[in-house]
Amino acid sequence: MLTLSNISIQFGGNFLFDDASFAVKPNDRIGLIGRNGSGKSTLLKIIAGKIEPETGKVHTSNNYKVGYLPQDIANNSQLSVFEEAATALVEIKELERKRDEITKNISERTDYNSDEYMQLVQFLSETEERYQLIGGHTSEADIEQVLVGLGFERMEFSKPVSQFSGGWQMRVELAKILLARPDCILLDEPTNHLDIDSVRWLERFLKNYQGSIILVSHDRTFLDFITNRTIEFSLGNIYDMPLPYSKFIEARKQQRELQLAAFKNQQKQIEQTEKYIERFRYKATLASRVQSRMKALDKVERIEVEEEDIATLKIRFPEPARSSRLIVESKGLTKRYGEKLVLDNIEFAIERGEKIAFVGKNGEGKTTLAKILAKTEDYSGNLNFGSSVDIGYFAQHQAEMLSGDMTVFDIIDRAATGDMRAKVRTLLGAFLFSGDSVNKKVKVLSGGEKSRLALCKLLLNPVNLLILDEPTNHLDMLAKDVLKSALMSFNGAMIIVSHDRDFLQSLTNKTFEFKNKNITAFDGDINYYLEKNELEMLSELEAKASGSQQTGKENSQSQSQIDRQKQKDLQREENKRKKAIAKIEDEIAGMEAKIAEYDALFLQPDFFSNTELSMQKQNEYNELNKALEEKMEEWTKIV
Repeated sequence: MLTLSNISIQFGGNFLFDDASFAVKPNDRIGLIGRNGSGKSTLLKIIAGKIEPETGKVHTSNNYKVGYLPQDIANNSQLSVFEEAATALVEIKELERKRDEITKNISERTDYNSDEYMQLVQFLSETEERYQLIGGHTSEADIEQVLVGLGFERMEFSKPVSQFSGGWQMRVELAKILLARPDCILLDEPTNHLDIDSVRWLERFLKNYQGSIILVSHDRTFLDFITNRTIEFSLGNIYDMPLPYSKFIEARKQQRELQLAAFKNQQKQIEQTEKYIERFRYKATLASRVQSRMKALDKVERIEVEEEDIATLKIRFPEPARSSRLIVESKGLTKRYGEKLVLDNIEFAIERGEKIAFVGKNGEGKTTLAKILAKTEDYSGNLNFGSSVDIGYFAQHQAEMLSGDMTVFDIIDRAATGDMRAKVRTLLGAFLFSGDSVNKKVKVLSGGEKSRLALCKLLLNPVNLLILDEPTNHLDMLAKDVLKSALMSFNGAMIIVSHDRDFLQSLTNKTFEFKNKNITAFDGDINYYLEKNELEMLSELEAKASGSQQTGKENSQSQSQIDRQKQKDLQREENKRKKAIAKIEDEIAGMEAKIAEYDALFLQPDFFSNTELSMQKQNEYNELNKALEEKMEEWTKIV
């Protein structure tokens, strides 16, 4: 059990959150949402023990383990990928050491009937049982499964971690967390460095994970697939509901509507009362009534409408010059880095107005082709551009091209033209630059801030071929909506390298899949591609299964026996606990649902007009909350 009690922290005199409290139950899948800078990553660091809150405490039960994956991490380990991943299996390694030590001790003794000998045998049995229970016999297979799922080729297992880029090193750290099986996994933007295949594998893994998960992500699809609870950070407040992201957003919208209706109704009643008091204040015959209404008015608990963080902007790209129908055509295009062949004799054509998504595993050539089309990378073969093609290019490292001595405001002010000149500050605000931050020099900005600034600048250029390489990695959901809205109205051709399915949905009309040093074109958006890809994968699996059924049986027989025994052990240990708490959890869920009904009832504008009924319901509400607290305490003791 993980509990946060009265947590407060502030930066620059403003509270990110103040007196925040909530509990994380086993199998909670919590999505933290809110604008960049609202405190999501800070809360993960507090839970992970990386920073201390100004007030409050994080409480955990005995032996409670937390695994934390930050947004950025550097790992210069000289161990191989497989060896580094294996370092996560601390308990398994300790049990192996203990088992070998006990076995050696037993082999050297001859007092077979002594109590000490029998005690050693008992210790060995218990150690072996625990070793088997936590996957000791299948640890190497588990490591391989996780690494392959996260996109590593088996030939890469033996390469030193230090030879990989930061994104691939992040995958190794993620693999270590998943293999360690902590009670609670904390993930800060885990999909930023993953391709679509790896994201989908991670979704399935986390969906079935036996433990709680708290994650920060701006990928709506990822959040909806995994989470069953959402906590929003907005303007210093925290809103917590047992709902996945999309249902949470809808519930918050309804909540605001009810709150606004109740506020308007109360304001109308207050206005009428004040008019009555003002009109009859000095009439002696009505003095008692006026006094009564004044007292009643003083006792009214004023409804406050919460402030909503909806600062956003809708912009359009400047109208570009009309290009030829054929934007670019390739025949026999090949790209090598030294002896490494990345693209092999590929052919494709892009026409005016086409919106294309580049998808595929990392390392298959998506970014390389984007660079070639942007004319920043050489190649062999033929690549012909049409007439009047103006290219706008956003690279993953576009920030390096910005002038370090210019301010944020100057960068955008000099690039803006026409009507956008008057909206420079508003545009910067949409990309999270406001107040004094617009006067910062580019050289002091973080990598994420520089990327957002480069993207903001790109939106001001009149181009008819737009190439974007992972444009959403450092944007929150509102900023992503600003960008997507602008791209939806863009009239030119567009190429987007992205793993963000929600962002790509309805934005592109064609998909290029990069695989085996070549590309395959799909005439449809990302959803069409994913459906088609899934069908092809299933047919391939069926074909492979029928061709190697006998071999599979022979190779997997011993492994199946181990898995069955492991499952029996797991079930034997878990069944007692599950049966003991299942009933209590059902009761708690019922109570929470009933409390939610009361909360909705209390927000109705005319609810308090019936004094007798409202008092009755409030008493029931208080009793229900008291019973819930008692039930939660009972649940905590059992867990």
